[in-house]
Amino acid sequence: MSELKIEKIDVFQVDLPYSGGVYRLSGGREYRSFDATIVRITTQNGLEGWGESTPFGSTYIASHALGVRAGIAEIAQSLIGLDPRRVDRVNDAMDNALLGHLHAKTALDVACWDLFGKSVGLPVCELLGGRTDVQMPVISSIYMGDPDDMRRRVAEHRQLGYLAHSVKIGDEPAIDAARIAASLADKRPGEFFIVDANGGMTVETALRMLRLLPAGLDFVLEAPCATWRECMSLRRRTDVPIIFDELATDDAAIAQLVSDDAAEGIGLKISKNGGLTRGRRHRDISVAAGYTVSVQETTGSDIAFAAIVHLGQTVPEKNLRCVLECRDIVATKTADGDFTVRNGRVTAPTAPGLGITPRLDVLGDPVASYF
Repeated sequence: MSELKIEKIDVFQVDLPYSGGVYRLSGGREYRSFDATIVRITTQNGLEGWGESTPFGSTYIASHALGVRAGIAEIAQSLIGLDPRRVDRVNDAMDNALLGHLHAKTALDVACWDLFGKSVGLPVCELLGGRTDVQMPVISSIYMGDPDDMRRRVAEHRQLGYLAHSVKIGDEPAIDAARIAASLADKRPGEFFIVDANGGMTVETALRMLRLLPAGLDFVLEAPCATWRECMSLRRRTDVPIIFDELATDDAAIAQLVSDDAAEGIGLKISKNGGLTRGRRHRDISVAAGYTVSVQETTGSDIAFAAIVHLGQTVPEKNLRCVLECRDIVATKTADGDFTVRNGRVTAPTAPGLGITPRLDVLGDPVASYF
């Protein structure tokens, strides 16, 4: 294997307006635009790798865009001279430079995987364990609103070919029950629904909401409560499948999830979990535990979507539920690549690395460079 060393790290900042105007989550949280950090890692022979980390604002999990760029500033110099293909050693170096802050490490880690693939002429999914033959269903993201409007937006996405839908709740029990019933009113065979509270319910409001639902609705409940104890308390009181998301972050959390038998699956959001290196590990733990996995992101543009697709392409079919079409959430296109969604499904491209070509006119000039 010929020598490859990181020579330079460039950081770009791009605003990604929400494509639907205002995105509403539980607790009165509203988002109109997302602050993306995109990195380019260049090696001594001119090879480039790209990665992205875009937090969902600063009130979704313990991450924010300024923190991503500050974390990269803290880490970057320690990566100069390292071989980007030794992804675990790169992650060791990042951990030695900065404790935690997984969202800051994600863009750097993903860029190393892109470089790794390009250096050996293979797509990232092959390096992550090998692609499956699965045509992966994409999932929509239906923000919290009026029940009839949510039903309409689900129908619009269904018309576009979506086979899975993430329906947001986290309000008063009766209105949340109405939102779920309306969103699932036209459910078709083979469709998959996640009802996502983003940690916005208490055990009491969750139980009241579940008791108000019509019998026979088929969905999984994601991130019902804000704390581990509350989610475990709810789990003992319901037979509705529960998925962890905001609480399923680092290695220790995933291990504790299995140990406590706390859920039936996870929402694996790459930047929340620290990138593809850690995401690969969380995938393997989840598959070994018999969990289902939805491969997603907090949000992001085309570069983030490429990472989602490559990791999702390695999850066994019986464990994979869906991948998030994060490009649908934002109005700005940052890169091109062969990621066409056909009949509600997508597959990873065969081009080396992530298979994307960034739009440099959109990215503009770097806001920081390290060498």
